[in-house]
Amino acid sequence: MSEKIDKLASSFQVKSKTVLKKSELWVVKAGSQMVIDGGPMLIRSWMSQVSELARQNHVQVIWVTSGAIASARKRTGKVPKLLREKQALSAIGQPHLINHYLVALQENDVSGAQILLTAEDLRSQARRTYLQQTLKTLLEWNFLPILNENDAVATEEIQFGDNDRLAALVAIHMKAKRLVLLTDVDGLYDRDPKTDASAKLVSELSGIPSQILRKLKASAPTKESGFGRGGMLSKVLAAKTVTNNGIHCHLVKGDLPKALTKIADTTIASPGTHIKPIRRKK
Repeated sequence: MSEKIDKLASSFQVKSKTVLKKSELWVVKAGSQMVIDGGPMLIRSWMSQVSELARQNHVQVIWVTSGAIASARKRTGKVPKLLREKQALSAIGQPHLINHYLVALQENDVSGAQILLTAEDLRSQARRTYLQQTLKTLLEWNFLPILNENDAVATEEIQFGDNDRLAALVAIHMKAKRLVLLTDVDGLYDRDPKTDASAKLVSELSGIPSQILRKLKASAPTKESGFGRGGMLSKVLAAKTVTNNGIHCHLVKGDLPKALTKIADTTIASPGTHIKPIRRKK
C-alpha cells in the first residue's frame, strides 16, 4: 500500500512540475510592411502561434504592432506630408488595426487589450510603473497586451521614432527573456542582399559588433521608405539595446510559417538571426 502511495506521490510531483513550470516572457514586434502585406490572414497566423506558445511552451507575449498610419493610407489613399495629417491617419487606422487582432484572437479563444504609448510614458518613472503594473495584470488575466505608439498625439519631442525602439524598451522594463522582431527580410545579412547577390544570412551573433552598425549607418536611407519608419538599422539598434541588457533578440521574416513556434523549439535551429546577449541578466 505504501509503495502505491509513494508512486502516486511521485507521479503527482512530476505533473505539478510540468504545470508549475515558470513561464517565459517575450516581446514580439510586427512591422508595418508585414502587417499591410500579410493582412488579416497573417495576423491570424501570428495570433494562432501566440496561443500555441502559451499552451505548449509556457510563453507569455507582449505584442507590439505598427501599421495604423499605413492601414489608413491604404484605406483612404492619402499620403501625409504634415504632422497633423499623420496624426489624423493614425486615428483613422488604429481602430481597424486593433480589430484585426481582436478578431484573430477570438478565433483562438484568447482576449486582447490595447495600450497606446508615447516616449514620455516610459521616461516618466511614475507612468512607467503604472504601465508595468497594467501589463503584469493583463498577463495574469491571460489577456494579450497589444502596444503601439500613440501617433495621434505624439510629436517629435515625445516620439519613440519607431516601434523597434518601443519594443526594446518594453522588453527591458518588463524583464523579458526575448525580443522578436518580425520583419520583411529573412534576418541580418553580412552585406546588403538587395545589391549583393553573394550576401549571406548571419544565423547567430553575440551582441552587435560595431562594424555592423557602421555599415548600416553608412547605407541607411535619409528618408522613410515604403510604409515603415524603421528599416534594418533601427532593428539592429534595438537588438543592441536589449542584448546589452541580457535579453535574447531574434530578427525573423514575419510570414515564415510557424516563425514564433520555431523559435521556441529548442530541437531545431532558430530561424532568421539569433542575437545572443553579451552578458547575463541580473
